[in-house]
Formats: sequence, C-alpha cells, structure tokens
Amino acid sequence: MKRLIATAIAAAFTLSAPAFADTASPNATALSLSVEGESTATPDMATVSFGVQTQGKTAADALQANNARMTAVMAALKNAGIATKDIQTSSLNLNPQYTYGNNVPPTLNGYQASDQITVRVEDLSRTGPVIDQVVKAGINQIDSVTFGLKDNNAALDQARQSAVATLAQRANLYAAATGLHVTRLVSLEEGEHQSVVPPRPVFAMAKMAAPAATPISEGELHLSVTVSATYELAK
Repeated sequence: MKRLIATAIAAAFTLSAPAFADTASPNATALSLSVEGESTATPDMATVSFGVQTQGKTAADALQANNARMTAVMAALKNAGIATKDIQTSSLNLNPQYTYGNNVPPTLNGYQASDQITVRVEDLSRTGPVIDQVVKAGINQIDSVTFGLKDNNAALDQARQSAVATLAQRANLYAAATGLHVTRLVSLEEGEHQSVVPPRPVFAMAKMAAPAATPISEGELHLSVTVSATYELAK
C-alpha cells in the first residue's frame, strides 16, 4: 500500500540530505514541487520500555529494594536470550514522598525509587514471553512497546522511488496545463524521512499475571520520505 501526497511550492527546500542541483535557464519557467512518498513494511523487531518502582522508609531502603528487583529482571532477560547490547538503562530516579494536608506542612512518609530500562527484542515471536518473564521477575511498570525494522533501507528506497515518479508525473501535469513541456530536471533534494507505527497500548502490569504469553500485534510500519525537485519548463 502506498500513499503519495504532492504539493506545489514556491521554492525548493534547503536541506542537508543528498541533492542534485543545477541552474534554470534565464528565459525558462521554473516549477518547484515537493512530494512525500510512502511505503509499508512488516516490523521485524520490537523495543519495550519498562521499569521497577519501589517504596521504602528511607532512601537507602527504597533503592536497595529496587536494586534487588532489577538484578532479578536482568537475570530473567539473560535467560530469555536478550543480549547485553540490547539492554539500556534509560532512567534512574529516587524521590521523597510526602503527605499533604490542609494548613499543615507536608509530612515525609518515605521514598520512591524507579529504574527504567529499554530492551530491544530482535525476534518478534519472543516479545510476549519476554514481557511475561520480566514481570514475574519483578517489573511492575511497562511504558511502551514499539516496532521497527532492523534494516529500513529497502523500504525507504521504495518510498524514494515512489516520490520521484510522482514528482515527474506532477511536473508533466503542470506543464501540460500551462501549455508548456518539461525540458529538464534542475534540482533534486531529499528531506526528512520517518517511520510510523499505529499506536500500541501502554501496559500497566503492576497487578497482572497471565498464564499465557502476553499477546503482541506488530501491525504495519509506514515509512515516508520527502523529496523536492525543480523542473525547467518551456514551450
């Protein structure tokens, strides 16, 4: 499935991506266009962000409890076949917890420690089982599950080809509508590209324990590339 969006603009973008540029003839008409080409692909990897949140009467108690749980989680990830290079600590926080009342100063009632990690799962069929194993090991917070491609070059090239083909089609359309014809391509520039996956639910796993593997649906990945071009038109 491909979706192409084209709009005429007054001037070509100035971008750091690959570009081809020339100078239009003084008496020629210049036509500048921008097209977003899209392609779709099936994800082949997942990234899961989850963490451990613990409480304690003192900062040391909260952090010690957190460390114990996270050590068990790391062991569970290793047993699940997740390589060390695919595990990254994304945040570590320790904060005092207060009780607030009317017309009285806040009362310190303990501390909260949280340790967040991001895990790359290269075998999509293992995503659900990996989630289950880390929850059993002590994870009580799952923030997101996102999907991607190990190598997105082929999908991006497909989007680029679609964009360039549409640019040529639109240039000929505008030329014919104005009684002109396309004489040559003056410049070609690539802008931003992005990958978008339909939103996935955010899991709150603190009290969840399922006997079967957590179901995961990867959906379809949408990739897009913006390409701009300037054509020379003449009679």
